[in-house]
Amino acid sequence: MESLAAFPWWAWVLIGLFLVALRDVFQRKHAISHNYPIVGHLRYLLEKIGPELRQYIVANNREELPFNRSQRSWIYASSKKENNYQGFGTDQDQNAPGFIFINPTMIPLKLAAGHPNLINNNILPCAKLMGEFNRRKRPYRPKSVINISAMSYGSLSAKAIESLNKGAAKAGCYHNTGEGSLSKHHQHGSDIIFHFGTGYFGVRDDEGNFSMDKMVKLTQEFPQIRAIEVKLSQGAKPGKGGVLPASKITKEIAEIRHVKLGEDVLSPANHTAFSNIPEMLSFIEDIAESTGLPVGFKSAVGKLEMWEEMTNLMLKTGKGPDFITIDGGEGGTGAAPPAFANHVALPFVYAFAAIYKIFERKGLTGRVVFIASGKLGFPSSSLMAFAMGADLINVAREAMMSIGCIQAQVCHTNTCPAGVATQKKWLQNGIDPTLKSERFANFAKTLRKEILEISHAAGYEHPCQMTMTDVDMSMGDNNYTTTLEEVYKYKKTPVGFSNMQSLIDCEHLGGQHAPKS
Repeated sequence: MESLAAFPWWAWVLIGLFLVALRDVFQRKHAISHNYPIVGHLRYLLEKIGPELRQYIVANNREELPFNRSQRSWIYASSKKENNYQGFGTDQDQNAPGFIFINPTMIPLKLAAGHPNLINNNILPCAKLMGEFNRRKRPYRPKSVINISAMSYGSLSAKAIESLNKGAAKAGCYHNTGEGSLSKHHQHGSDIIFHFGTGYFGVRDDEGNFSMDKMVKLTQEFPQIRAIEVKLSQGAKPGKGGVLPASKITKEIAEIRHVKLGEDVLSPANHTAFSNIPEMLSFIEDIAESTGLPVGFKSAVGKLEMWEEMTNLMLKTGKGPDFITIDGGEGGTGAAPPAFANHVALPFVYAFAAIYKIFERKGLTGRVVFIASGKLGFPSSSLMAFAMGADLINVAREAMMSIGCIQAQVCHTNTCPAGVATQKKWLQNGIDPTLKSERFANFAKTLRKEILEISHAAGYEHPCQMTMTDVDMSMGDNNYTTTLEEVYKYKKTPVGFSNMQSLIDCEHLGGQHAPKS
């Protein structure tokens, strides 16, 4: 033992390197490490940390995707209530094709004395009442136009869900459960949109089919559920279904979803409760009648034939969804094959314009609350969506970043370094829900405040008043700008709006389950 102790440290290093070299020479799995023992490992190391090197060293502020450094910095600063301004002018190429310009008026809107936004500079309810046209028993007016998109407990960690829910309660937002069902982590005071997909998690029978009895029981037990969303597809993987790996399924998740522990959980591509558009509309109506709640659906967009069929049936029957969430094909928190994330379904602006035009042409826009989703968690992109006809904005990845996500892009591996998208206890322990809930609340409030400020600059009290001519788009090489109306070839239907106070005074206003301060 004494002789070993006397052995110099560098000799142990040399022995270790020699053993690695021997292993490299005699293995046949990796040609590089075989041909270049030891040194070849540097190549694999650099390849592995390449995204981090580009993120922090190589890429400029506007270069990265899906969210560049400037966008992430704005979210982080807003969530921490730090200075999110920029000095010395814009660093963006305003001549780039597709660049957005919001048109201000010569004299901004001046709020009258006692106006709600002079008292609270970020209160901003939805201008439409969800479920009003179909006369649901419990219509719903979201207290915030900025809300949390569908992200399940399972894909996100328990502490991430708790942080978001507590933050949503503080900011008056609703929290969409995602298709993983309602957990105890969703029960910290916010309004809930209950979301389910083809797996019917939380409302499934023993055979995995939809159970109306369980749905009714759930909504009766939890009055904070204010609406129900049926997932047809999502932007990350439309028409594919999904899978939650067994590695991310805890005993709690298995119980909440009513699935077996230790097995991958599959969501098939197709629903078993319906197989065509008439059956889907009947399904929606049955749920609404049984629960009394507004019911809608979430979908990515591609072919338009079924949308035409659905709107024709809505005209014929006088029935239909109370809201529709249009999810952009940019891909989101759901892990997906690159071909799906990159090439299947339309990006948000094209998707939304295509669908809204169908509803506008048939005079149906007033029946539906349009929810926009797809990298819209910034003032300019939110206002563009409002100008196009959106009534609400759902944020997902932006919400994740507000509570600490660093865009590591390993959501599907259960190794999220920020503890946001993992079920590993050690990684989750880095999240303090008390702190992170404040961060999300700050982000949501800041976003609403800036949306209001720009709306006032454009001469409007509420962003619902934005029109397609209030936003111009750069045409790049053509050296001119043109309005959204000219680009997408439709006019937004005016939204019925009298004043902000009337929205706040609505008896169906959300946020009633938020903890009293």
